[in-house]
Amino acid sequence: MGDTKMEHISKKTGKKTVWALSATAAMCAMLLSPLPASAQQKFVSIGTGGVTGVYYAAGGAICRLVNKDRGTDGVRCSVESTGGSVFNVNTIKAGELDLGVVQSDVGYNAYNGEGQFKDGGAYKKLRSVFSIHPEPFTVLSRKEANVSKFDDFKGKRFNVGNPGSGTRASMDQLLQAMGLDNSFFSLASELRPDEHGPALCDGKIDGFIYGVGHPSANIQDPTTSCGAKLVPLTGPAVDKLVETYPYYAKVAIPGGLYPNNPDDVQTYGVLATFVTSEDVPEESVYNVVKAVFDNFDDFKRLHPALANLKKEDMVKNGLSAPLHKGAEKYFKEKGLL
Repeated sequence: MGDTKMEHISKKTGKKTVWALSATAAMCAMLLSPLPASAQQKFVSIGTGGVTGVYYAAGGAICRLVNKDRGTDGVRCSVESTGGSVFNVNTIKAGELDLGVVQSDVGYNAYNGEGQFKDGGAYKKLRSVFSIHPEPFTVLSRKEANVSKFDDFKGKRFNVGNPGSGTRASMDQLLQAMGLDNSFFSLASELRPDEHGPALCDGKIDGFIYGVGHPSANIQDPTTSCGAKLVPLTGPAVDKLVETYPYYAKVAIPGGLYPNNPDDVQTYGVLATFVTSEDVPEESVYNVVKAVFDNFDDFKRLHPALANLKKEDMVKNGLSAPLHKGAEKYFKEKGLL
């Protein structure tokens, strides 16, 4: 991710406070001290996902633009590889991350205290910043597994996603809608996104599901290395989920996007959204949004999944919590709201 002095990238997934770069105790003390704003160096940390996924790339793209402009606004940004959407929400709630990339459905559940957040209660301080790219639920099968539809995975070895990820939460919901549970599979593994492709090609699993923006290196690798096949996700259970929940939409993964997969594959999915806490200062969020939207063409070029983004959609589509005041201020200034 370029200049390591500007973009310290950690692979920590533990619940530990993360400061950008080599922040020392003295720096932390400075952040907490009542110095005038102009004298403070402001740090923001962004929680993403696995290193081969689009969240990590999107977070890196955001930080790159924030750090490029740090001379004018004094904000420095670090991107963190994490366990995904649910982890990011919980870590933002704990005050250990400032911002994070989160599936729109996970954000909805967190704000409303539903699904995987039922026990912890509604997180009403969650705030939207903007939405990013669509994320179709992508099912891949081992070529030798002879799978053409999801039902064919019955009695096979399937990776349901790592605990704490948005993919896992959505997989649990899908199985429930189908009247099934993990016993449908002979093995329901819980590998991380950076592990499921190699496991598929090594014959350790027969398939996996991953909510991801396209094109993704995570899908490119197994389709190239071992001829893995995309499997459609359709049927009455999917129809009902899309009808019931406003954060879902049907989507097609274009044919020819990946090797050995020439036809369009029908599925459904969510949007990746960029979220924060009401407690994060307005100025910090404003400057992050400004860095991205003032350099919008650069942002879209930083990853293929970002190439078709439209500002007008990003300020409203898939936002499951109210806008943060800093984001709202920028969007109103630019006539986007």
